[in-house]
Amino acid sequence: GLRTKVNASIGTSSDIYDMDMEIRKAKIAEEEGADTLMELSTGGNLDKVRQTVLANCSLPVGNVPLYQAFCEAARKYKNPNKLDAEFLFELIEKQLADGMSFMAIHCGINQFSVERLRKQGYRYGGLVSKGGTFMVSWMDYNNKENPLYEQFDRVCALMKKYDAVLSLGNGIRAGAIHDSHDRAQMAEMIINCELAELGREMGCQMMVEGPGHVPLDEIEGNIMLEKRMSGNAPYYVLGPLPADSGAGYDHITAAIGAANSARYGADLICYITPAEHLALPNEDDVREGVRATRLAVRIGDIAKYPNRRETEKQVAMARRDTRWEDHFNLLMFPEKAKEIRKSRTPENAKTCTMCGDFCAMERGIELFKKDIKGDKLYKGLPN
Repeated sequence: GLRTKVNASIGTSSDIYDMDMEIRKAKIAEEEGADTLMELSTGGNLDKVRQTVLANCSLPVGNVPLYQAFCEAARKYKNPNKLDAEFLFELIEKQLADGMSFMAIHCGINQFSVERLRKQGYRYGGLVSKGGTFMVSWMDYNNKENPLYEQFDRVCALMKKYDAVLSLGNGIRAGAIHDSHDRAQMAEMIINCELAELGREMGCQMMVEGPGHVPLDEIEGNIMLEKRMSGNAPYYVLGPLPADSGAGYDHITAAIGAANSARYGADLICYITPAEHLALPNEDDVREGVRATRLAVRIGDIAKYPNRRETEKQVAMARRDTRWEDHFNLLMFPEKAKEIRKSRTPENAKTCTMCGDFCAMERGIELFKKDIKGDKLYKGLPN
């Protein structure tokens, strides 16, 4: 089967607009092995940001059209709720013409899903999707249906025209594990799965977005539900975070969720950085986020596809035989491993400073040198 893919998100905010930093972040994401990039800017000249990122990145790039739509309405009318629906569709086409490969579009928010949110009571974690929250506000202010739901066929026609993937955004996703799988989230999920099937019938490439905060024991069920209800549409999950108390280390929290998501069948994982819930990510945050997520999906894929374990066996054999160069060449992050070893050089070049003279590998290979498993020759397998 296909390996699980990793998305990295970048973008300016109303507080921080640094175009050079965004270009660096895009390049770092690509260098570190992200498969896709999302450009999620809400600050500065949004057309220029998008076009500059596209010009400096060879990855498939996606975005959320509602961000620019509401930003433009806020600048023009001083009130994002005065967004004109026709302008939204014009903007979607403009962004697609610039070269967007996929778009997260919040089609699953409608009066029914919003009513579920009202009836169950406002959540512990509130609403956390920017696009979703502003669309709910627009619907309330104008007393109208979501135009992206109401004119879904028009959305699909635009995506098909530009050969782009429609990612059905989850604007009412839970933002806390205590809100996971509440009625509002499930209502939107059901609608998105219905739309995924409908979109495919229209000839549109579809994927469904999943939640960002899910307890560990609910991840398998969440993925099973999406696959069953959508007819196995590709599933794009945001982490997810299986705990809410890890801010500062949320890339680790999310990696645990991502490994499980990959294991149970998610197709694309959006990374989470150490800055999540705290600040706009910088270059170092992007690097750490991509690395943690790549490692997580590798763990999930190893569990999902047993034939993916061969490289791990080669790593183990290189360690057993203290073949350091072979060991480094097989790792996901060889430069980091070399940097750590070089900073604490052992007296015996075959060992490391953790064990020194008491190296289990060195002693064990002498004891069992006639009974060694596997081919000692380095295979040079890809990561």
